[in-house]
Amino acid sequence: MATGHTDPQRRERIIDAALDLIAEEGIANVSHRRVAARAGVPLGSMTYHFGGLEQLLREAFGRFAERIVALFDSYLAAPADQEQAREAVTDLVHELSEGNQRYLVLTQELYTLAARQPAYRELTEEWMRRSRVHLERHFDPDTARQLDALIEGLTLHRALTPEPHDRVLTREAVTRITTRDPGERRER
Repeated sequence: MATGHTDPQRRERIIDAALDLIAEEGIANVSHRRVAARAGVPLGSMTYHFGGLEQLLREAFGRFAERIVALFDSYLAAPADQEQAREAVTDLVHELSEGNQRYLVLTQELYTLAARQPAYRELTEEWMRRSRVHLERHFDPDTARQLDALIEGLTLHRALTPEPHDRVLTREAVTRITTRDPGERRER
């Protein structure tokens, strides 16, 4: 591994180390020193690559959001019809809520920042907009918006419950939101 400023992966390692630290210990425990140690880079690399801790955090959460949008894309690019898309959304909820809690923790840390700081709110708004673009390949915009919120809620409930609900309940919830009577009109 290169050790000078010519190390092309150093910046990426720093961002990944920041996300790891946030996921494991929370944003309150993030510092230049701790991120540098975790990334295995000299402390001076932090200020060389980032204008400050705030820039690092924005870029780290930006990368996290990109990964989630890519996950949406990987699940929702292939379905040929709405029935397959419902199954893909069900799979996505279970992928996001099972196993390690990294997604859950990073999402909640980002949402907390977004509730307090406009720059992070813009980042989450863009993430949600891009997620809905994937959902709108298969569902109308209003349904996509509702489904996006359902995905977040079901993921959170499944991840935090000692005995999470099964695929049948997830699929039923997805079906209820995405099946609309053709004669039904939403009043605005």
